[in-house]
Amino acid sequence: MTPLYAQNFDFSAFNVLAVDDIPLNLLLVQKMLSKFNFKMRTASGGQQALDAVAQEKPDLILLDLMMPGIDGFEVLRRLREDPATADIQIVILSALNSNEDVVKGFNAGANDFIMKPIIMEKLLSCVVNQLKLAEAKK
Repeated sequence: MTPLYAQNFDFSAFNVLAVDDIPLNLLLVQKMLSKFNFKMRTASGGQQALDAVAQEKPDLILLDLMMPGIDGFEVLRRLREDPATADIQIVILSALNSNEDVVKGFNAGANDFIMKPIIMEKLLSCVVNQLKLAEAKK
């Protein structure tokens, strides 16, 4: 059953990019959101995420922080510095859960922060809220 806050919302109109270096985490996020018909894409690392954004700008990015090579903080910094991508809604999904990490994420430009393990209802609520904000910006 679709929660009340998600009813009358056309999920298929939105492009969501999930970024995580652990395939099981990507699969979990896709499975949690699959029944809502988002246009879902995935990236398995920071550089792949930046490349995916350059190919097609998403409405929302679900971004892990701890990745080899270009980590999530650097991806976030680069996206916020570029005027073409500065307005993308970005939600951090991370096992980092100290107050310092959360504050660092928000200071880097994250719109929201969800700590792993991910709770489906919290993820969906956050995604809907962020997409409503993205839609309001258009």
